[in-house]
Amino acid sequence: MKPITKVAASTALALLLLVTAAAAQTVKFTDHKLKNGLRVILSEDHSAPTYSISVTYNAGSRDERDGRTGFAHLFEHMMFQGSENVGKGEHFVLIENNGGGMNGSTTADRTEYHETLPANQLDLGLFLEADRMKSLAITQANLDNQRETVKEEKRQRHDNQPYGQTFDTLFETAYDNFAYKHSTIGSMDDLNAASTKDVTQFFKTYYAPNNAVLVLVGDFKSSDALAKVEKYFGSIPSQPAPPVPDMSEPKQTAERRKTLEDPLAQLTRIDMGWKIPPGNTPDFFAMYVLGEILSTGQSSRFYQTLVRDKQVAVQEGAGPDERRGPSLFIVDLVVTPGKNPQEAEKLVYEELEKVKSGGVTDDELQKVRMEVKRGKVEQLEGTLFRAEQLGVNAVFYGDPNVINTGNDKLMAVTKDQIQKAARTYLTDANRTVLLTVPKTQAGGAK
Repeated sequence: MKPITKVAASTALALLLLVTAAAAQTVKFTDHKLKNGLRVILSEDHSAPTYSISVTYNAGSRDERDGRTGFAHLFEHMMFQGSENVGKGEHFVLIENNGGGMNGSTTADRTEYHETLPANQLDLGLFLEADRMKSLAITQANLDNQRETVKEEKRQRHDNQPYGQTFDTLFETAYDNFAYKHSTIGSMDDLNAASTKDVTQFFKTYYAPNNAVLVLVGDFKSSDALAKVEKYFGSIPSQPAPPVPDMSEPKQTAERRKTLEDPLAQLTRIDMGWKIPPGNTPDFFAMYVLGEILSTGQSSRFYQTLVRDKQVAVQEGAGPDERRGPSLFIVDLVVTPGKNPQEAEKLVYEELEKVKSGGVTDDELQKVRMEVKRGKVEQLEGTLFRAEQLGVNAVFYGDPNVINTGNDKLMAVTKDQIQKAARTYLTDANRTVLLTVPKTQAGGAK
């Protein structure tokens, strides 16, 4: 038996403490619904005199229609432009002057806004969120201003970044359904075509209390907090339930392959995607664990083969992109200068075939389980993460308690489940491959 060194013993003790902490760390919460349909989740934590508020709207880019893309993300900007009782830019000032922080984010499946504030400013966070939910200032000036802000963001983060078009192209190629096929930030033409009438209709449809989940986590008394939520949000009228988008995907029957020339890329990048089931399903968890085994840490299979031994890649990654509809298991790597991309791609498939034929090892599975436990302890430390996860799980799966059960499901994944999932989903016919290559300039230079 290999002797345990001082460092190893120290590491083992640290992991044991983390496991103990993780086992004891259950997020307790209460779940309520106002008469107007607003779902309210409250989780007291008196360890620090602060709280986080998160409002998750059941509205993402999957809810957009063809010709009007980018609306969900546009609202991420519009929601900070003022409302009936809050002037333009005052949201930022009020939060920051009271020692808080705030932001918002948009994905294909939801849009979320949050603030973290001192505990004695509970009214402020609730007031700000309620005022913009009931009376957002949708004006031509605000739309024009924020439209230009989003277009500039698109130029900076998508159009003028190395590999900035890669993920959008991968999703566009892999998915058939428009809901997941188009970019969250939208197209320039669609943004230019947006009118205040379009924006007003989107707001009325999706930014109603019955289409949102409000979460408070932190230092407050739940009875007091619920009364305040009722005070600020109770009079906001509900709206007809928005249409539920069709998320179905036809069965893919052949590999899809595309090459993207990128004038800003210096090295070839390969992205491979396979359609897999939605999040919070047994096969999704099996593919999550497989992604960790393949690419997390220097002991992972991809790092050992692609980076260290064969030196065909300078960067590698693998894992599922969690979605409410069909998700993608994505493998990505950046090819080492002078190496053949086809050789790197072939080595990826060889590693995947090893999983299909030989499965994974007990040690690999145990390593992932320890990482999952460690990650849970770190993530749940802050009130903001808990608030966001409770809201997302409520919107995605109707079950905020996934924050407590998700890790158990990950821990329960077996070697047989991983092997079966790999054989089921990582097939040639279910694969989409995108090569992002440096664009050849005039005269042959790259």
